[in-house]
Amino acid sequence: MATTADLKNGITLDIEGQLWNVVEFQHVKPGKGPAFVRTKLKSVLTGKVIDRTFNSGVKIDIEILEKRDMQFLYKEGEDFVFMDVKTFDQMVISMATVGVMANYMLENTDAVVAVHDGNPLYIELAAALPLRITYTEPGIQGDRSSGGTKPATVETGIEIQVPLFIKQDEIVMVDTRDGSYQGRAN
Repeated sequence: MATTADLKNGITLDIEGQLWNVVEFQHVKPGKGPAFVRTKLKSVLTGKVIDRTFNSGVKIDIEILEKRDMQFLYKEGEDFVFMDVKTFDQMVISMATVGVMANYMLENTDAVVAVHDGNPLYIELAAALPLRITYTEPGIQGDRSSGGTKPATVETGIEIQVPLFIKQDEIVMVDTRDGSYQGRAN
């Protein structure tokens, strides 16, 4: 069992049966009273961020998350089937676990799946992925009232804002964190 002296950014703690990632921490030694550790924790499952203070030297449970390199194979109903690229084992992951990352995944998309006790917790994709524009209106020359952007639908079905010069069937880089246009793919 570890203590608060072992805290580091990025480690995962088990607090009252829930998993929390340490976003940041600070050891504080006030002039009066005992030392303590101030932390900012992010829930692994919900993404909720909380502040939590621990007395210095308190025992904490550190959990090890296994991060596996996987590839998205296909969708089966509401579930997603992934394959471990090292062992070729397949894992079925629910839509609730995949979440908004489903908006950016095509077949054969590489992903990192965080697993704890054999259960997938969340999916990480590359920061930006190339996606083909399946539909967009042609840009009207001289129209700058919309800030120089127009809506476009990509091959996964989501709609993003792209510059006026982007045409249908072009491949663009889309940020997987917020769905924003990042530029043309090379």
